[in-house]
Amino acid sequence: MTKSKKITLAIAAVVIIGLLVVAGLTAGENIAGSFWSLFPPVVAIALALITKEVYSSLFIGVLTGALLHANFSFTGTVDTLIGEGLIKAVEDNAGIFIFLVELGVIVALVNRAGAARAFGKWAEKHIKTKVGAALATFVLGVLIFIDDYFNCLTVGSVMAPITDSKKISRAKLAYLIDATAAPICMIAPISSWAAAVSSNVTPEVAGDMTGLQLFVRAIPFNFYSLLTLVFIITISLLGFDYGKMAEFEIKAQNGDLGVLSGKNDDGEVNPRAGVLDIIIPIILLIVVSVLALMYVGGFFTAESEFYMDFVGAFGDTDATVGLPWGGLISLILIIAYYLIRKHMSFKESMEALPQGFCAMVPAILILTFANALKNTTGLLGSDDFVKSIMEGAGSLTSLLPAVIFVVACFISFATGTSWGTFGILIPIVLGVFEAGDPLQFIGISACLAGAVCGDHCSPISDTTIMASAGAQCNHVDHVSTQLPYAITVAAISFVMFLLAGFVQNAWICLPIGIVLTVGTLFVIKAVTKKKA
Repeated sequence: MTKSKKITLAIAAVVIIGLLVVAGLTAGENIAGSFWSLFPPVVAIALALITKEVYSSLFIGVLTGALLHANFSFTGTVDTLIGEGLIKAVEDNAGIFIFLVELGVIVALVNRAGAARAFGKWAEKHIKTKVGAALATFVLGVLIFIDDYFNCLTVGSVMAPITDSKKISRAKLAYLIDATAAPICMIAPISSWAAAVSSNVTPEVAGDMTGLQLFVRAIPFNFYSLLTLVFIITISLLGFDYGKMAEFEIKAQNGDLGVLSGKNDDGEVNPRAGVLDIIIPIILLIVVSVLALMYVGGFFTAESEFYMDFVGAFGDTDATVGLPWGGLISLILIIAYYLIRKHMSFKESMEALPQGFCAMVPAILILTFANALKNTTGLLGSDDFVKSIMEGAGSLTSLLPAVIFVVACFISFATGTSWGTFGILIPIVLGVFEAGDPLQFIGISACLAGAVCGDHCSPISDTTIMASAGAQCNHVDHVSTQLPYAITVAAISFVMFLLAGFVQNAWICLPIGIVLTVGTLFVIKAVTKKKA
């Protein structure tokens, strides 16, 4: 028996023993709202990180949640697993699944047309260094701030040829994608995330402020999102990596980029293809998707109160409808474009449909299991458990932002959802502080920053999963290489929220945070260089 199999069996044994302990401790009692409501995601995350196998780990987590919810009843467990877990996960994310497939098909079309290879050759001539490739990826990620799903998959498909040519590992590409997805959306007033935050703000607790106004006032204190951007720029300019990421970068220098088996497709050779053949489809995708999001938000409907209100339209849009809406139209236009350019026949373009679908099956499967895990965890009352923690910490006042940040990190990491986390915490935070109190803005920022941080670290987060899909790298490799970087920024952010609780001035705290981030990276570089 191999060492990995022994580890897997040992973990399985621990899980079974843990379940038996829970069953004994909660016999005749309701575990809803208790610490054990977070037991299923803990099991899934531990298994994924140790065994390096994400599908079975997530499924065992879902099964654990179903067992606890059904009190170990066989029929009840199966009902919960299938009905409340898997089927509901597919129903809730059907729009995102469609968008994933549409993007997969677009990527397949770009490869078949020879545009990806042409773009790679252009990049080799114009982007000379690894630093330039990393910063170019960062800039594109910042520019696509509308939605994190859209960001992950678009940046990955566009930048992979460039980063490959400069021998940047796919794990590093996945980090650059992930770090410019949710963190950017969380500080962009016009985004699906701003809309989600605003929807959780009610006049009863926010006073005269609208949800969007509160979101904007909280941006300067969102240390995790802002310092993540500083971290990326600094580590790119310094030209070093640490932790497990350094190992993958060394392998990349030797030609092993860490691309998923069978995925390293540079596209077909087409001497007629040029850079515009990839730029035009991407611009079409971006423009049409933004217009679709605005349409779904009511921007083009004269009868709507949001008519000609750009910000209002994004505040009322639904990304799960708008993105597949825009993706479908973009796909049709891109097929027509390549047919007019005579880069492929109609038959060849139709052959890209199943090819694109197959490329996205792993991401769809992981997303299904991850969301099923969130559903079963929700059935166990994890939100009530969080509320009880926050109510107990309400007397700490100046220290409360740091406490909120830690709680949000933990919940988001365990459940894999930023939106679910701030959906739980925002009403609680607004209720703790008086309307207009500077600590209220800091507390909201801590809640949002912690939600992004936990989401950024969690292997069961949908954004993390799609960053892996966008970079076409192994999901567990992405998580394990990203963790040291995310934890570094999280530690600095925690210190800054401690300081902000007393100083309460973003223009003092933020520069200090930037200096701490840059200084920390210089120290890490010196230490790692000495060890090397």
